[in-house]
Amino acid sequence: PDTLPDASVRVLNKNSKLSYPSRFADKKRYVSLEGEAFFQVTPNKEVPFVIGVNDITVRVVGTSFNIRSVGGKTEVIVETGIVQVTKNGKTIELRPKEKVTTVWKDTALQKEDNKDELYQYYRSKKFVCNNTALSRLVEMLNEAYDAHITIGNERVGNLRLTTTFDNVSLDQVLTIISETFNISVTHKNNEIILQ
Repeated sequence: PDTLPDASVRVLNKNSKLSYPSRFADKKRYVSLEGEAFFQVTPNKEVPFVIGVNDITVRVVGTSFNIRSVGGKTEVIVETGIVQVTKNGKTIELRPKEKVTTVWKDTALQKEDNKDELYQYYRSKKFVCNNTALSRLVEMLNEAYDAHITIGNERVGNLRLTTTFDNVSLDQVLTIISETFNISVTHKNNEIILQ
């Protein structure tokens, strides 16, 4: 983890970029994010911490949360404290274990419960599944391992898994998935197909 000028901590995922001044202004701690990062913000009620990502603004006083922005889709998940997310003049408050997912240029801003802890993999080296759809796990595995895993049919994608993969290789994860669900793992060119 790296420390920002106000002693807040941030952990960037790969291929992510955070822009910020060498010293924050008196009224606002503003940073700009591309990609994904986890923040643990130093509390300061007088000087809010503000993150700009795509077309939303995330405002916090002191809390920990994850922001993920991929292909115009932005997701904010709160671990501790309260986070305000603003888009097109609309603001919602997120509390622990709540998230908002929004798509670039879409006006919707709706919170929901966060059901898994997969978003933490790049910090913890763990994939924590809690009744998680296999399609969601595959999305994270592709990102974490630069893999090209596809799911052969909808039934396989909807299979649910409750387990923790702790610092294991992609081959080990795929073997466990294959044995758990009795499905095949086929390697074809650069692609891995689950069916």
